[in-house]
Amino acid sequence: MKLIRHFYRTIGAHGRAPLLILSLLDGYALARMEKVLHPHPACPDSREKGRWYNPIVEKNRWRQALARTRRTAFGRLASLVGATELTSTFWEGLEETLIQADLGIKIVQGLITNLKEISRAEGLTHGDQVIERLRALLFEHLETVTDPEPDVRPLVIILVGVNGSGKTTTAARIAYRWLSSGKKVILAAADTYRAAATEQLQIWGDRLDVEVISGQPGSDPGAVVYNAAQATIARDADVLIVDTSGRMHTEHNLMAELEKICRVAGKVISGAPHQVLLVLDATTGQNGLAQAQAFTDAVDVTGVIVAKLDSSARGGVGFAINSVLGIPIQYIGFGETLEDLSVFDAEAFVNGLLTQSETAPPP
Repeated sequence: MKLIRHFYRTIGAHGRAPLLILSLLDGYALARMEKVLHPHPACPDSREKGRWYNPIVEKNRWRQALARTRRTAFGRLASLVGATELTSTFWEGLEETLIQADLGIKIVQGLITNLKEISRAEGLTHGDQVIERLRALLFEHLETVTDPEPDVRPLVIILVGVNGSGKTTTAARIAYRWLSSGKKVILAAADTYRAAATEQLQIWGDRLDVEVISGQPGSDPGAVVYNAAQATIARDADVLIVDTSGRMHTEHNLMAELEKICRVAGKVISGAPHQVLLVLDATTGQNGLAQAQAFTDAVDVTGVIVAKLDSSARGGVGFAINSVLGIPIQYIGFGETLEDLSVFDAEAFVNGLLTQSETAPPP
């Protein structure tokens, strides 16, 4: 009923049917995530800052999120692992498998060259030996954020990324993580251009019982961020999460706008923004590199959030983002609930891609 009342308010305020349709679609997505609010029964773990954490459940979640990439791109590994000779056919098969996983040509060529050198130096003769060395090399291509959720107060997080990458949903998921730690959160709807963007974030705010600072459609996003930063101080909030516009990353005005938003936040809150997180849709594959490069040229991106990982067969793009651009992955988004956002775990990521058994993680 709450959602229905919101639709009526939307019609009364704007009188536009397209906006209602967009709100309905957003509402449908939200309804599918209604089962959200019950953490897995588990044991506390310091990595999750007091949240309930079950390592077995978490490993299974990673494996499920990477299942499509594992089956589609790494499906040939089973036959390669059983190889008793390291022939040219073996190396070609391994190279094709890594390329198909969207690691990127440069990274794959480097991996194959290193593996051949290691095989010669160590006298390796079997496929399983090479795959284990591959596992170690893949770890080297992944950098993790030392302190993804620092004890800075107030902490200002700005999310950037193109339209459709999942920024607004990710903003709600990050808010949920901080709320679960007992922190007070404010959301800022700085995407003033996309139809229904503010309404979508407001629905999340209502659902999470979080205040959303917004402006009029088409208004200055910098003014929204200024007001949100002032409200963060006035309300004694712990975390401010800013959802920004995501028009095409090739538009210069958008990049200049993001620069302005970061400057405005810093004028009100010392050291802000403390995190600028680039949200990338995992299904875009290597195009994500072009997106990341454009945003890093405009603002100081501190970390990447790879969203929709469970919907993609291109999970290997995580290695390319980290290795080519030098930007660490901070979070991985998968599934349909608010809980389906995890701090990036390099070990779980690599094991989730390379483990062939569908029932048990590697030792």
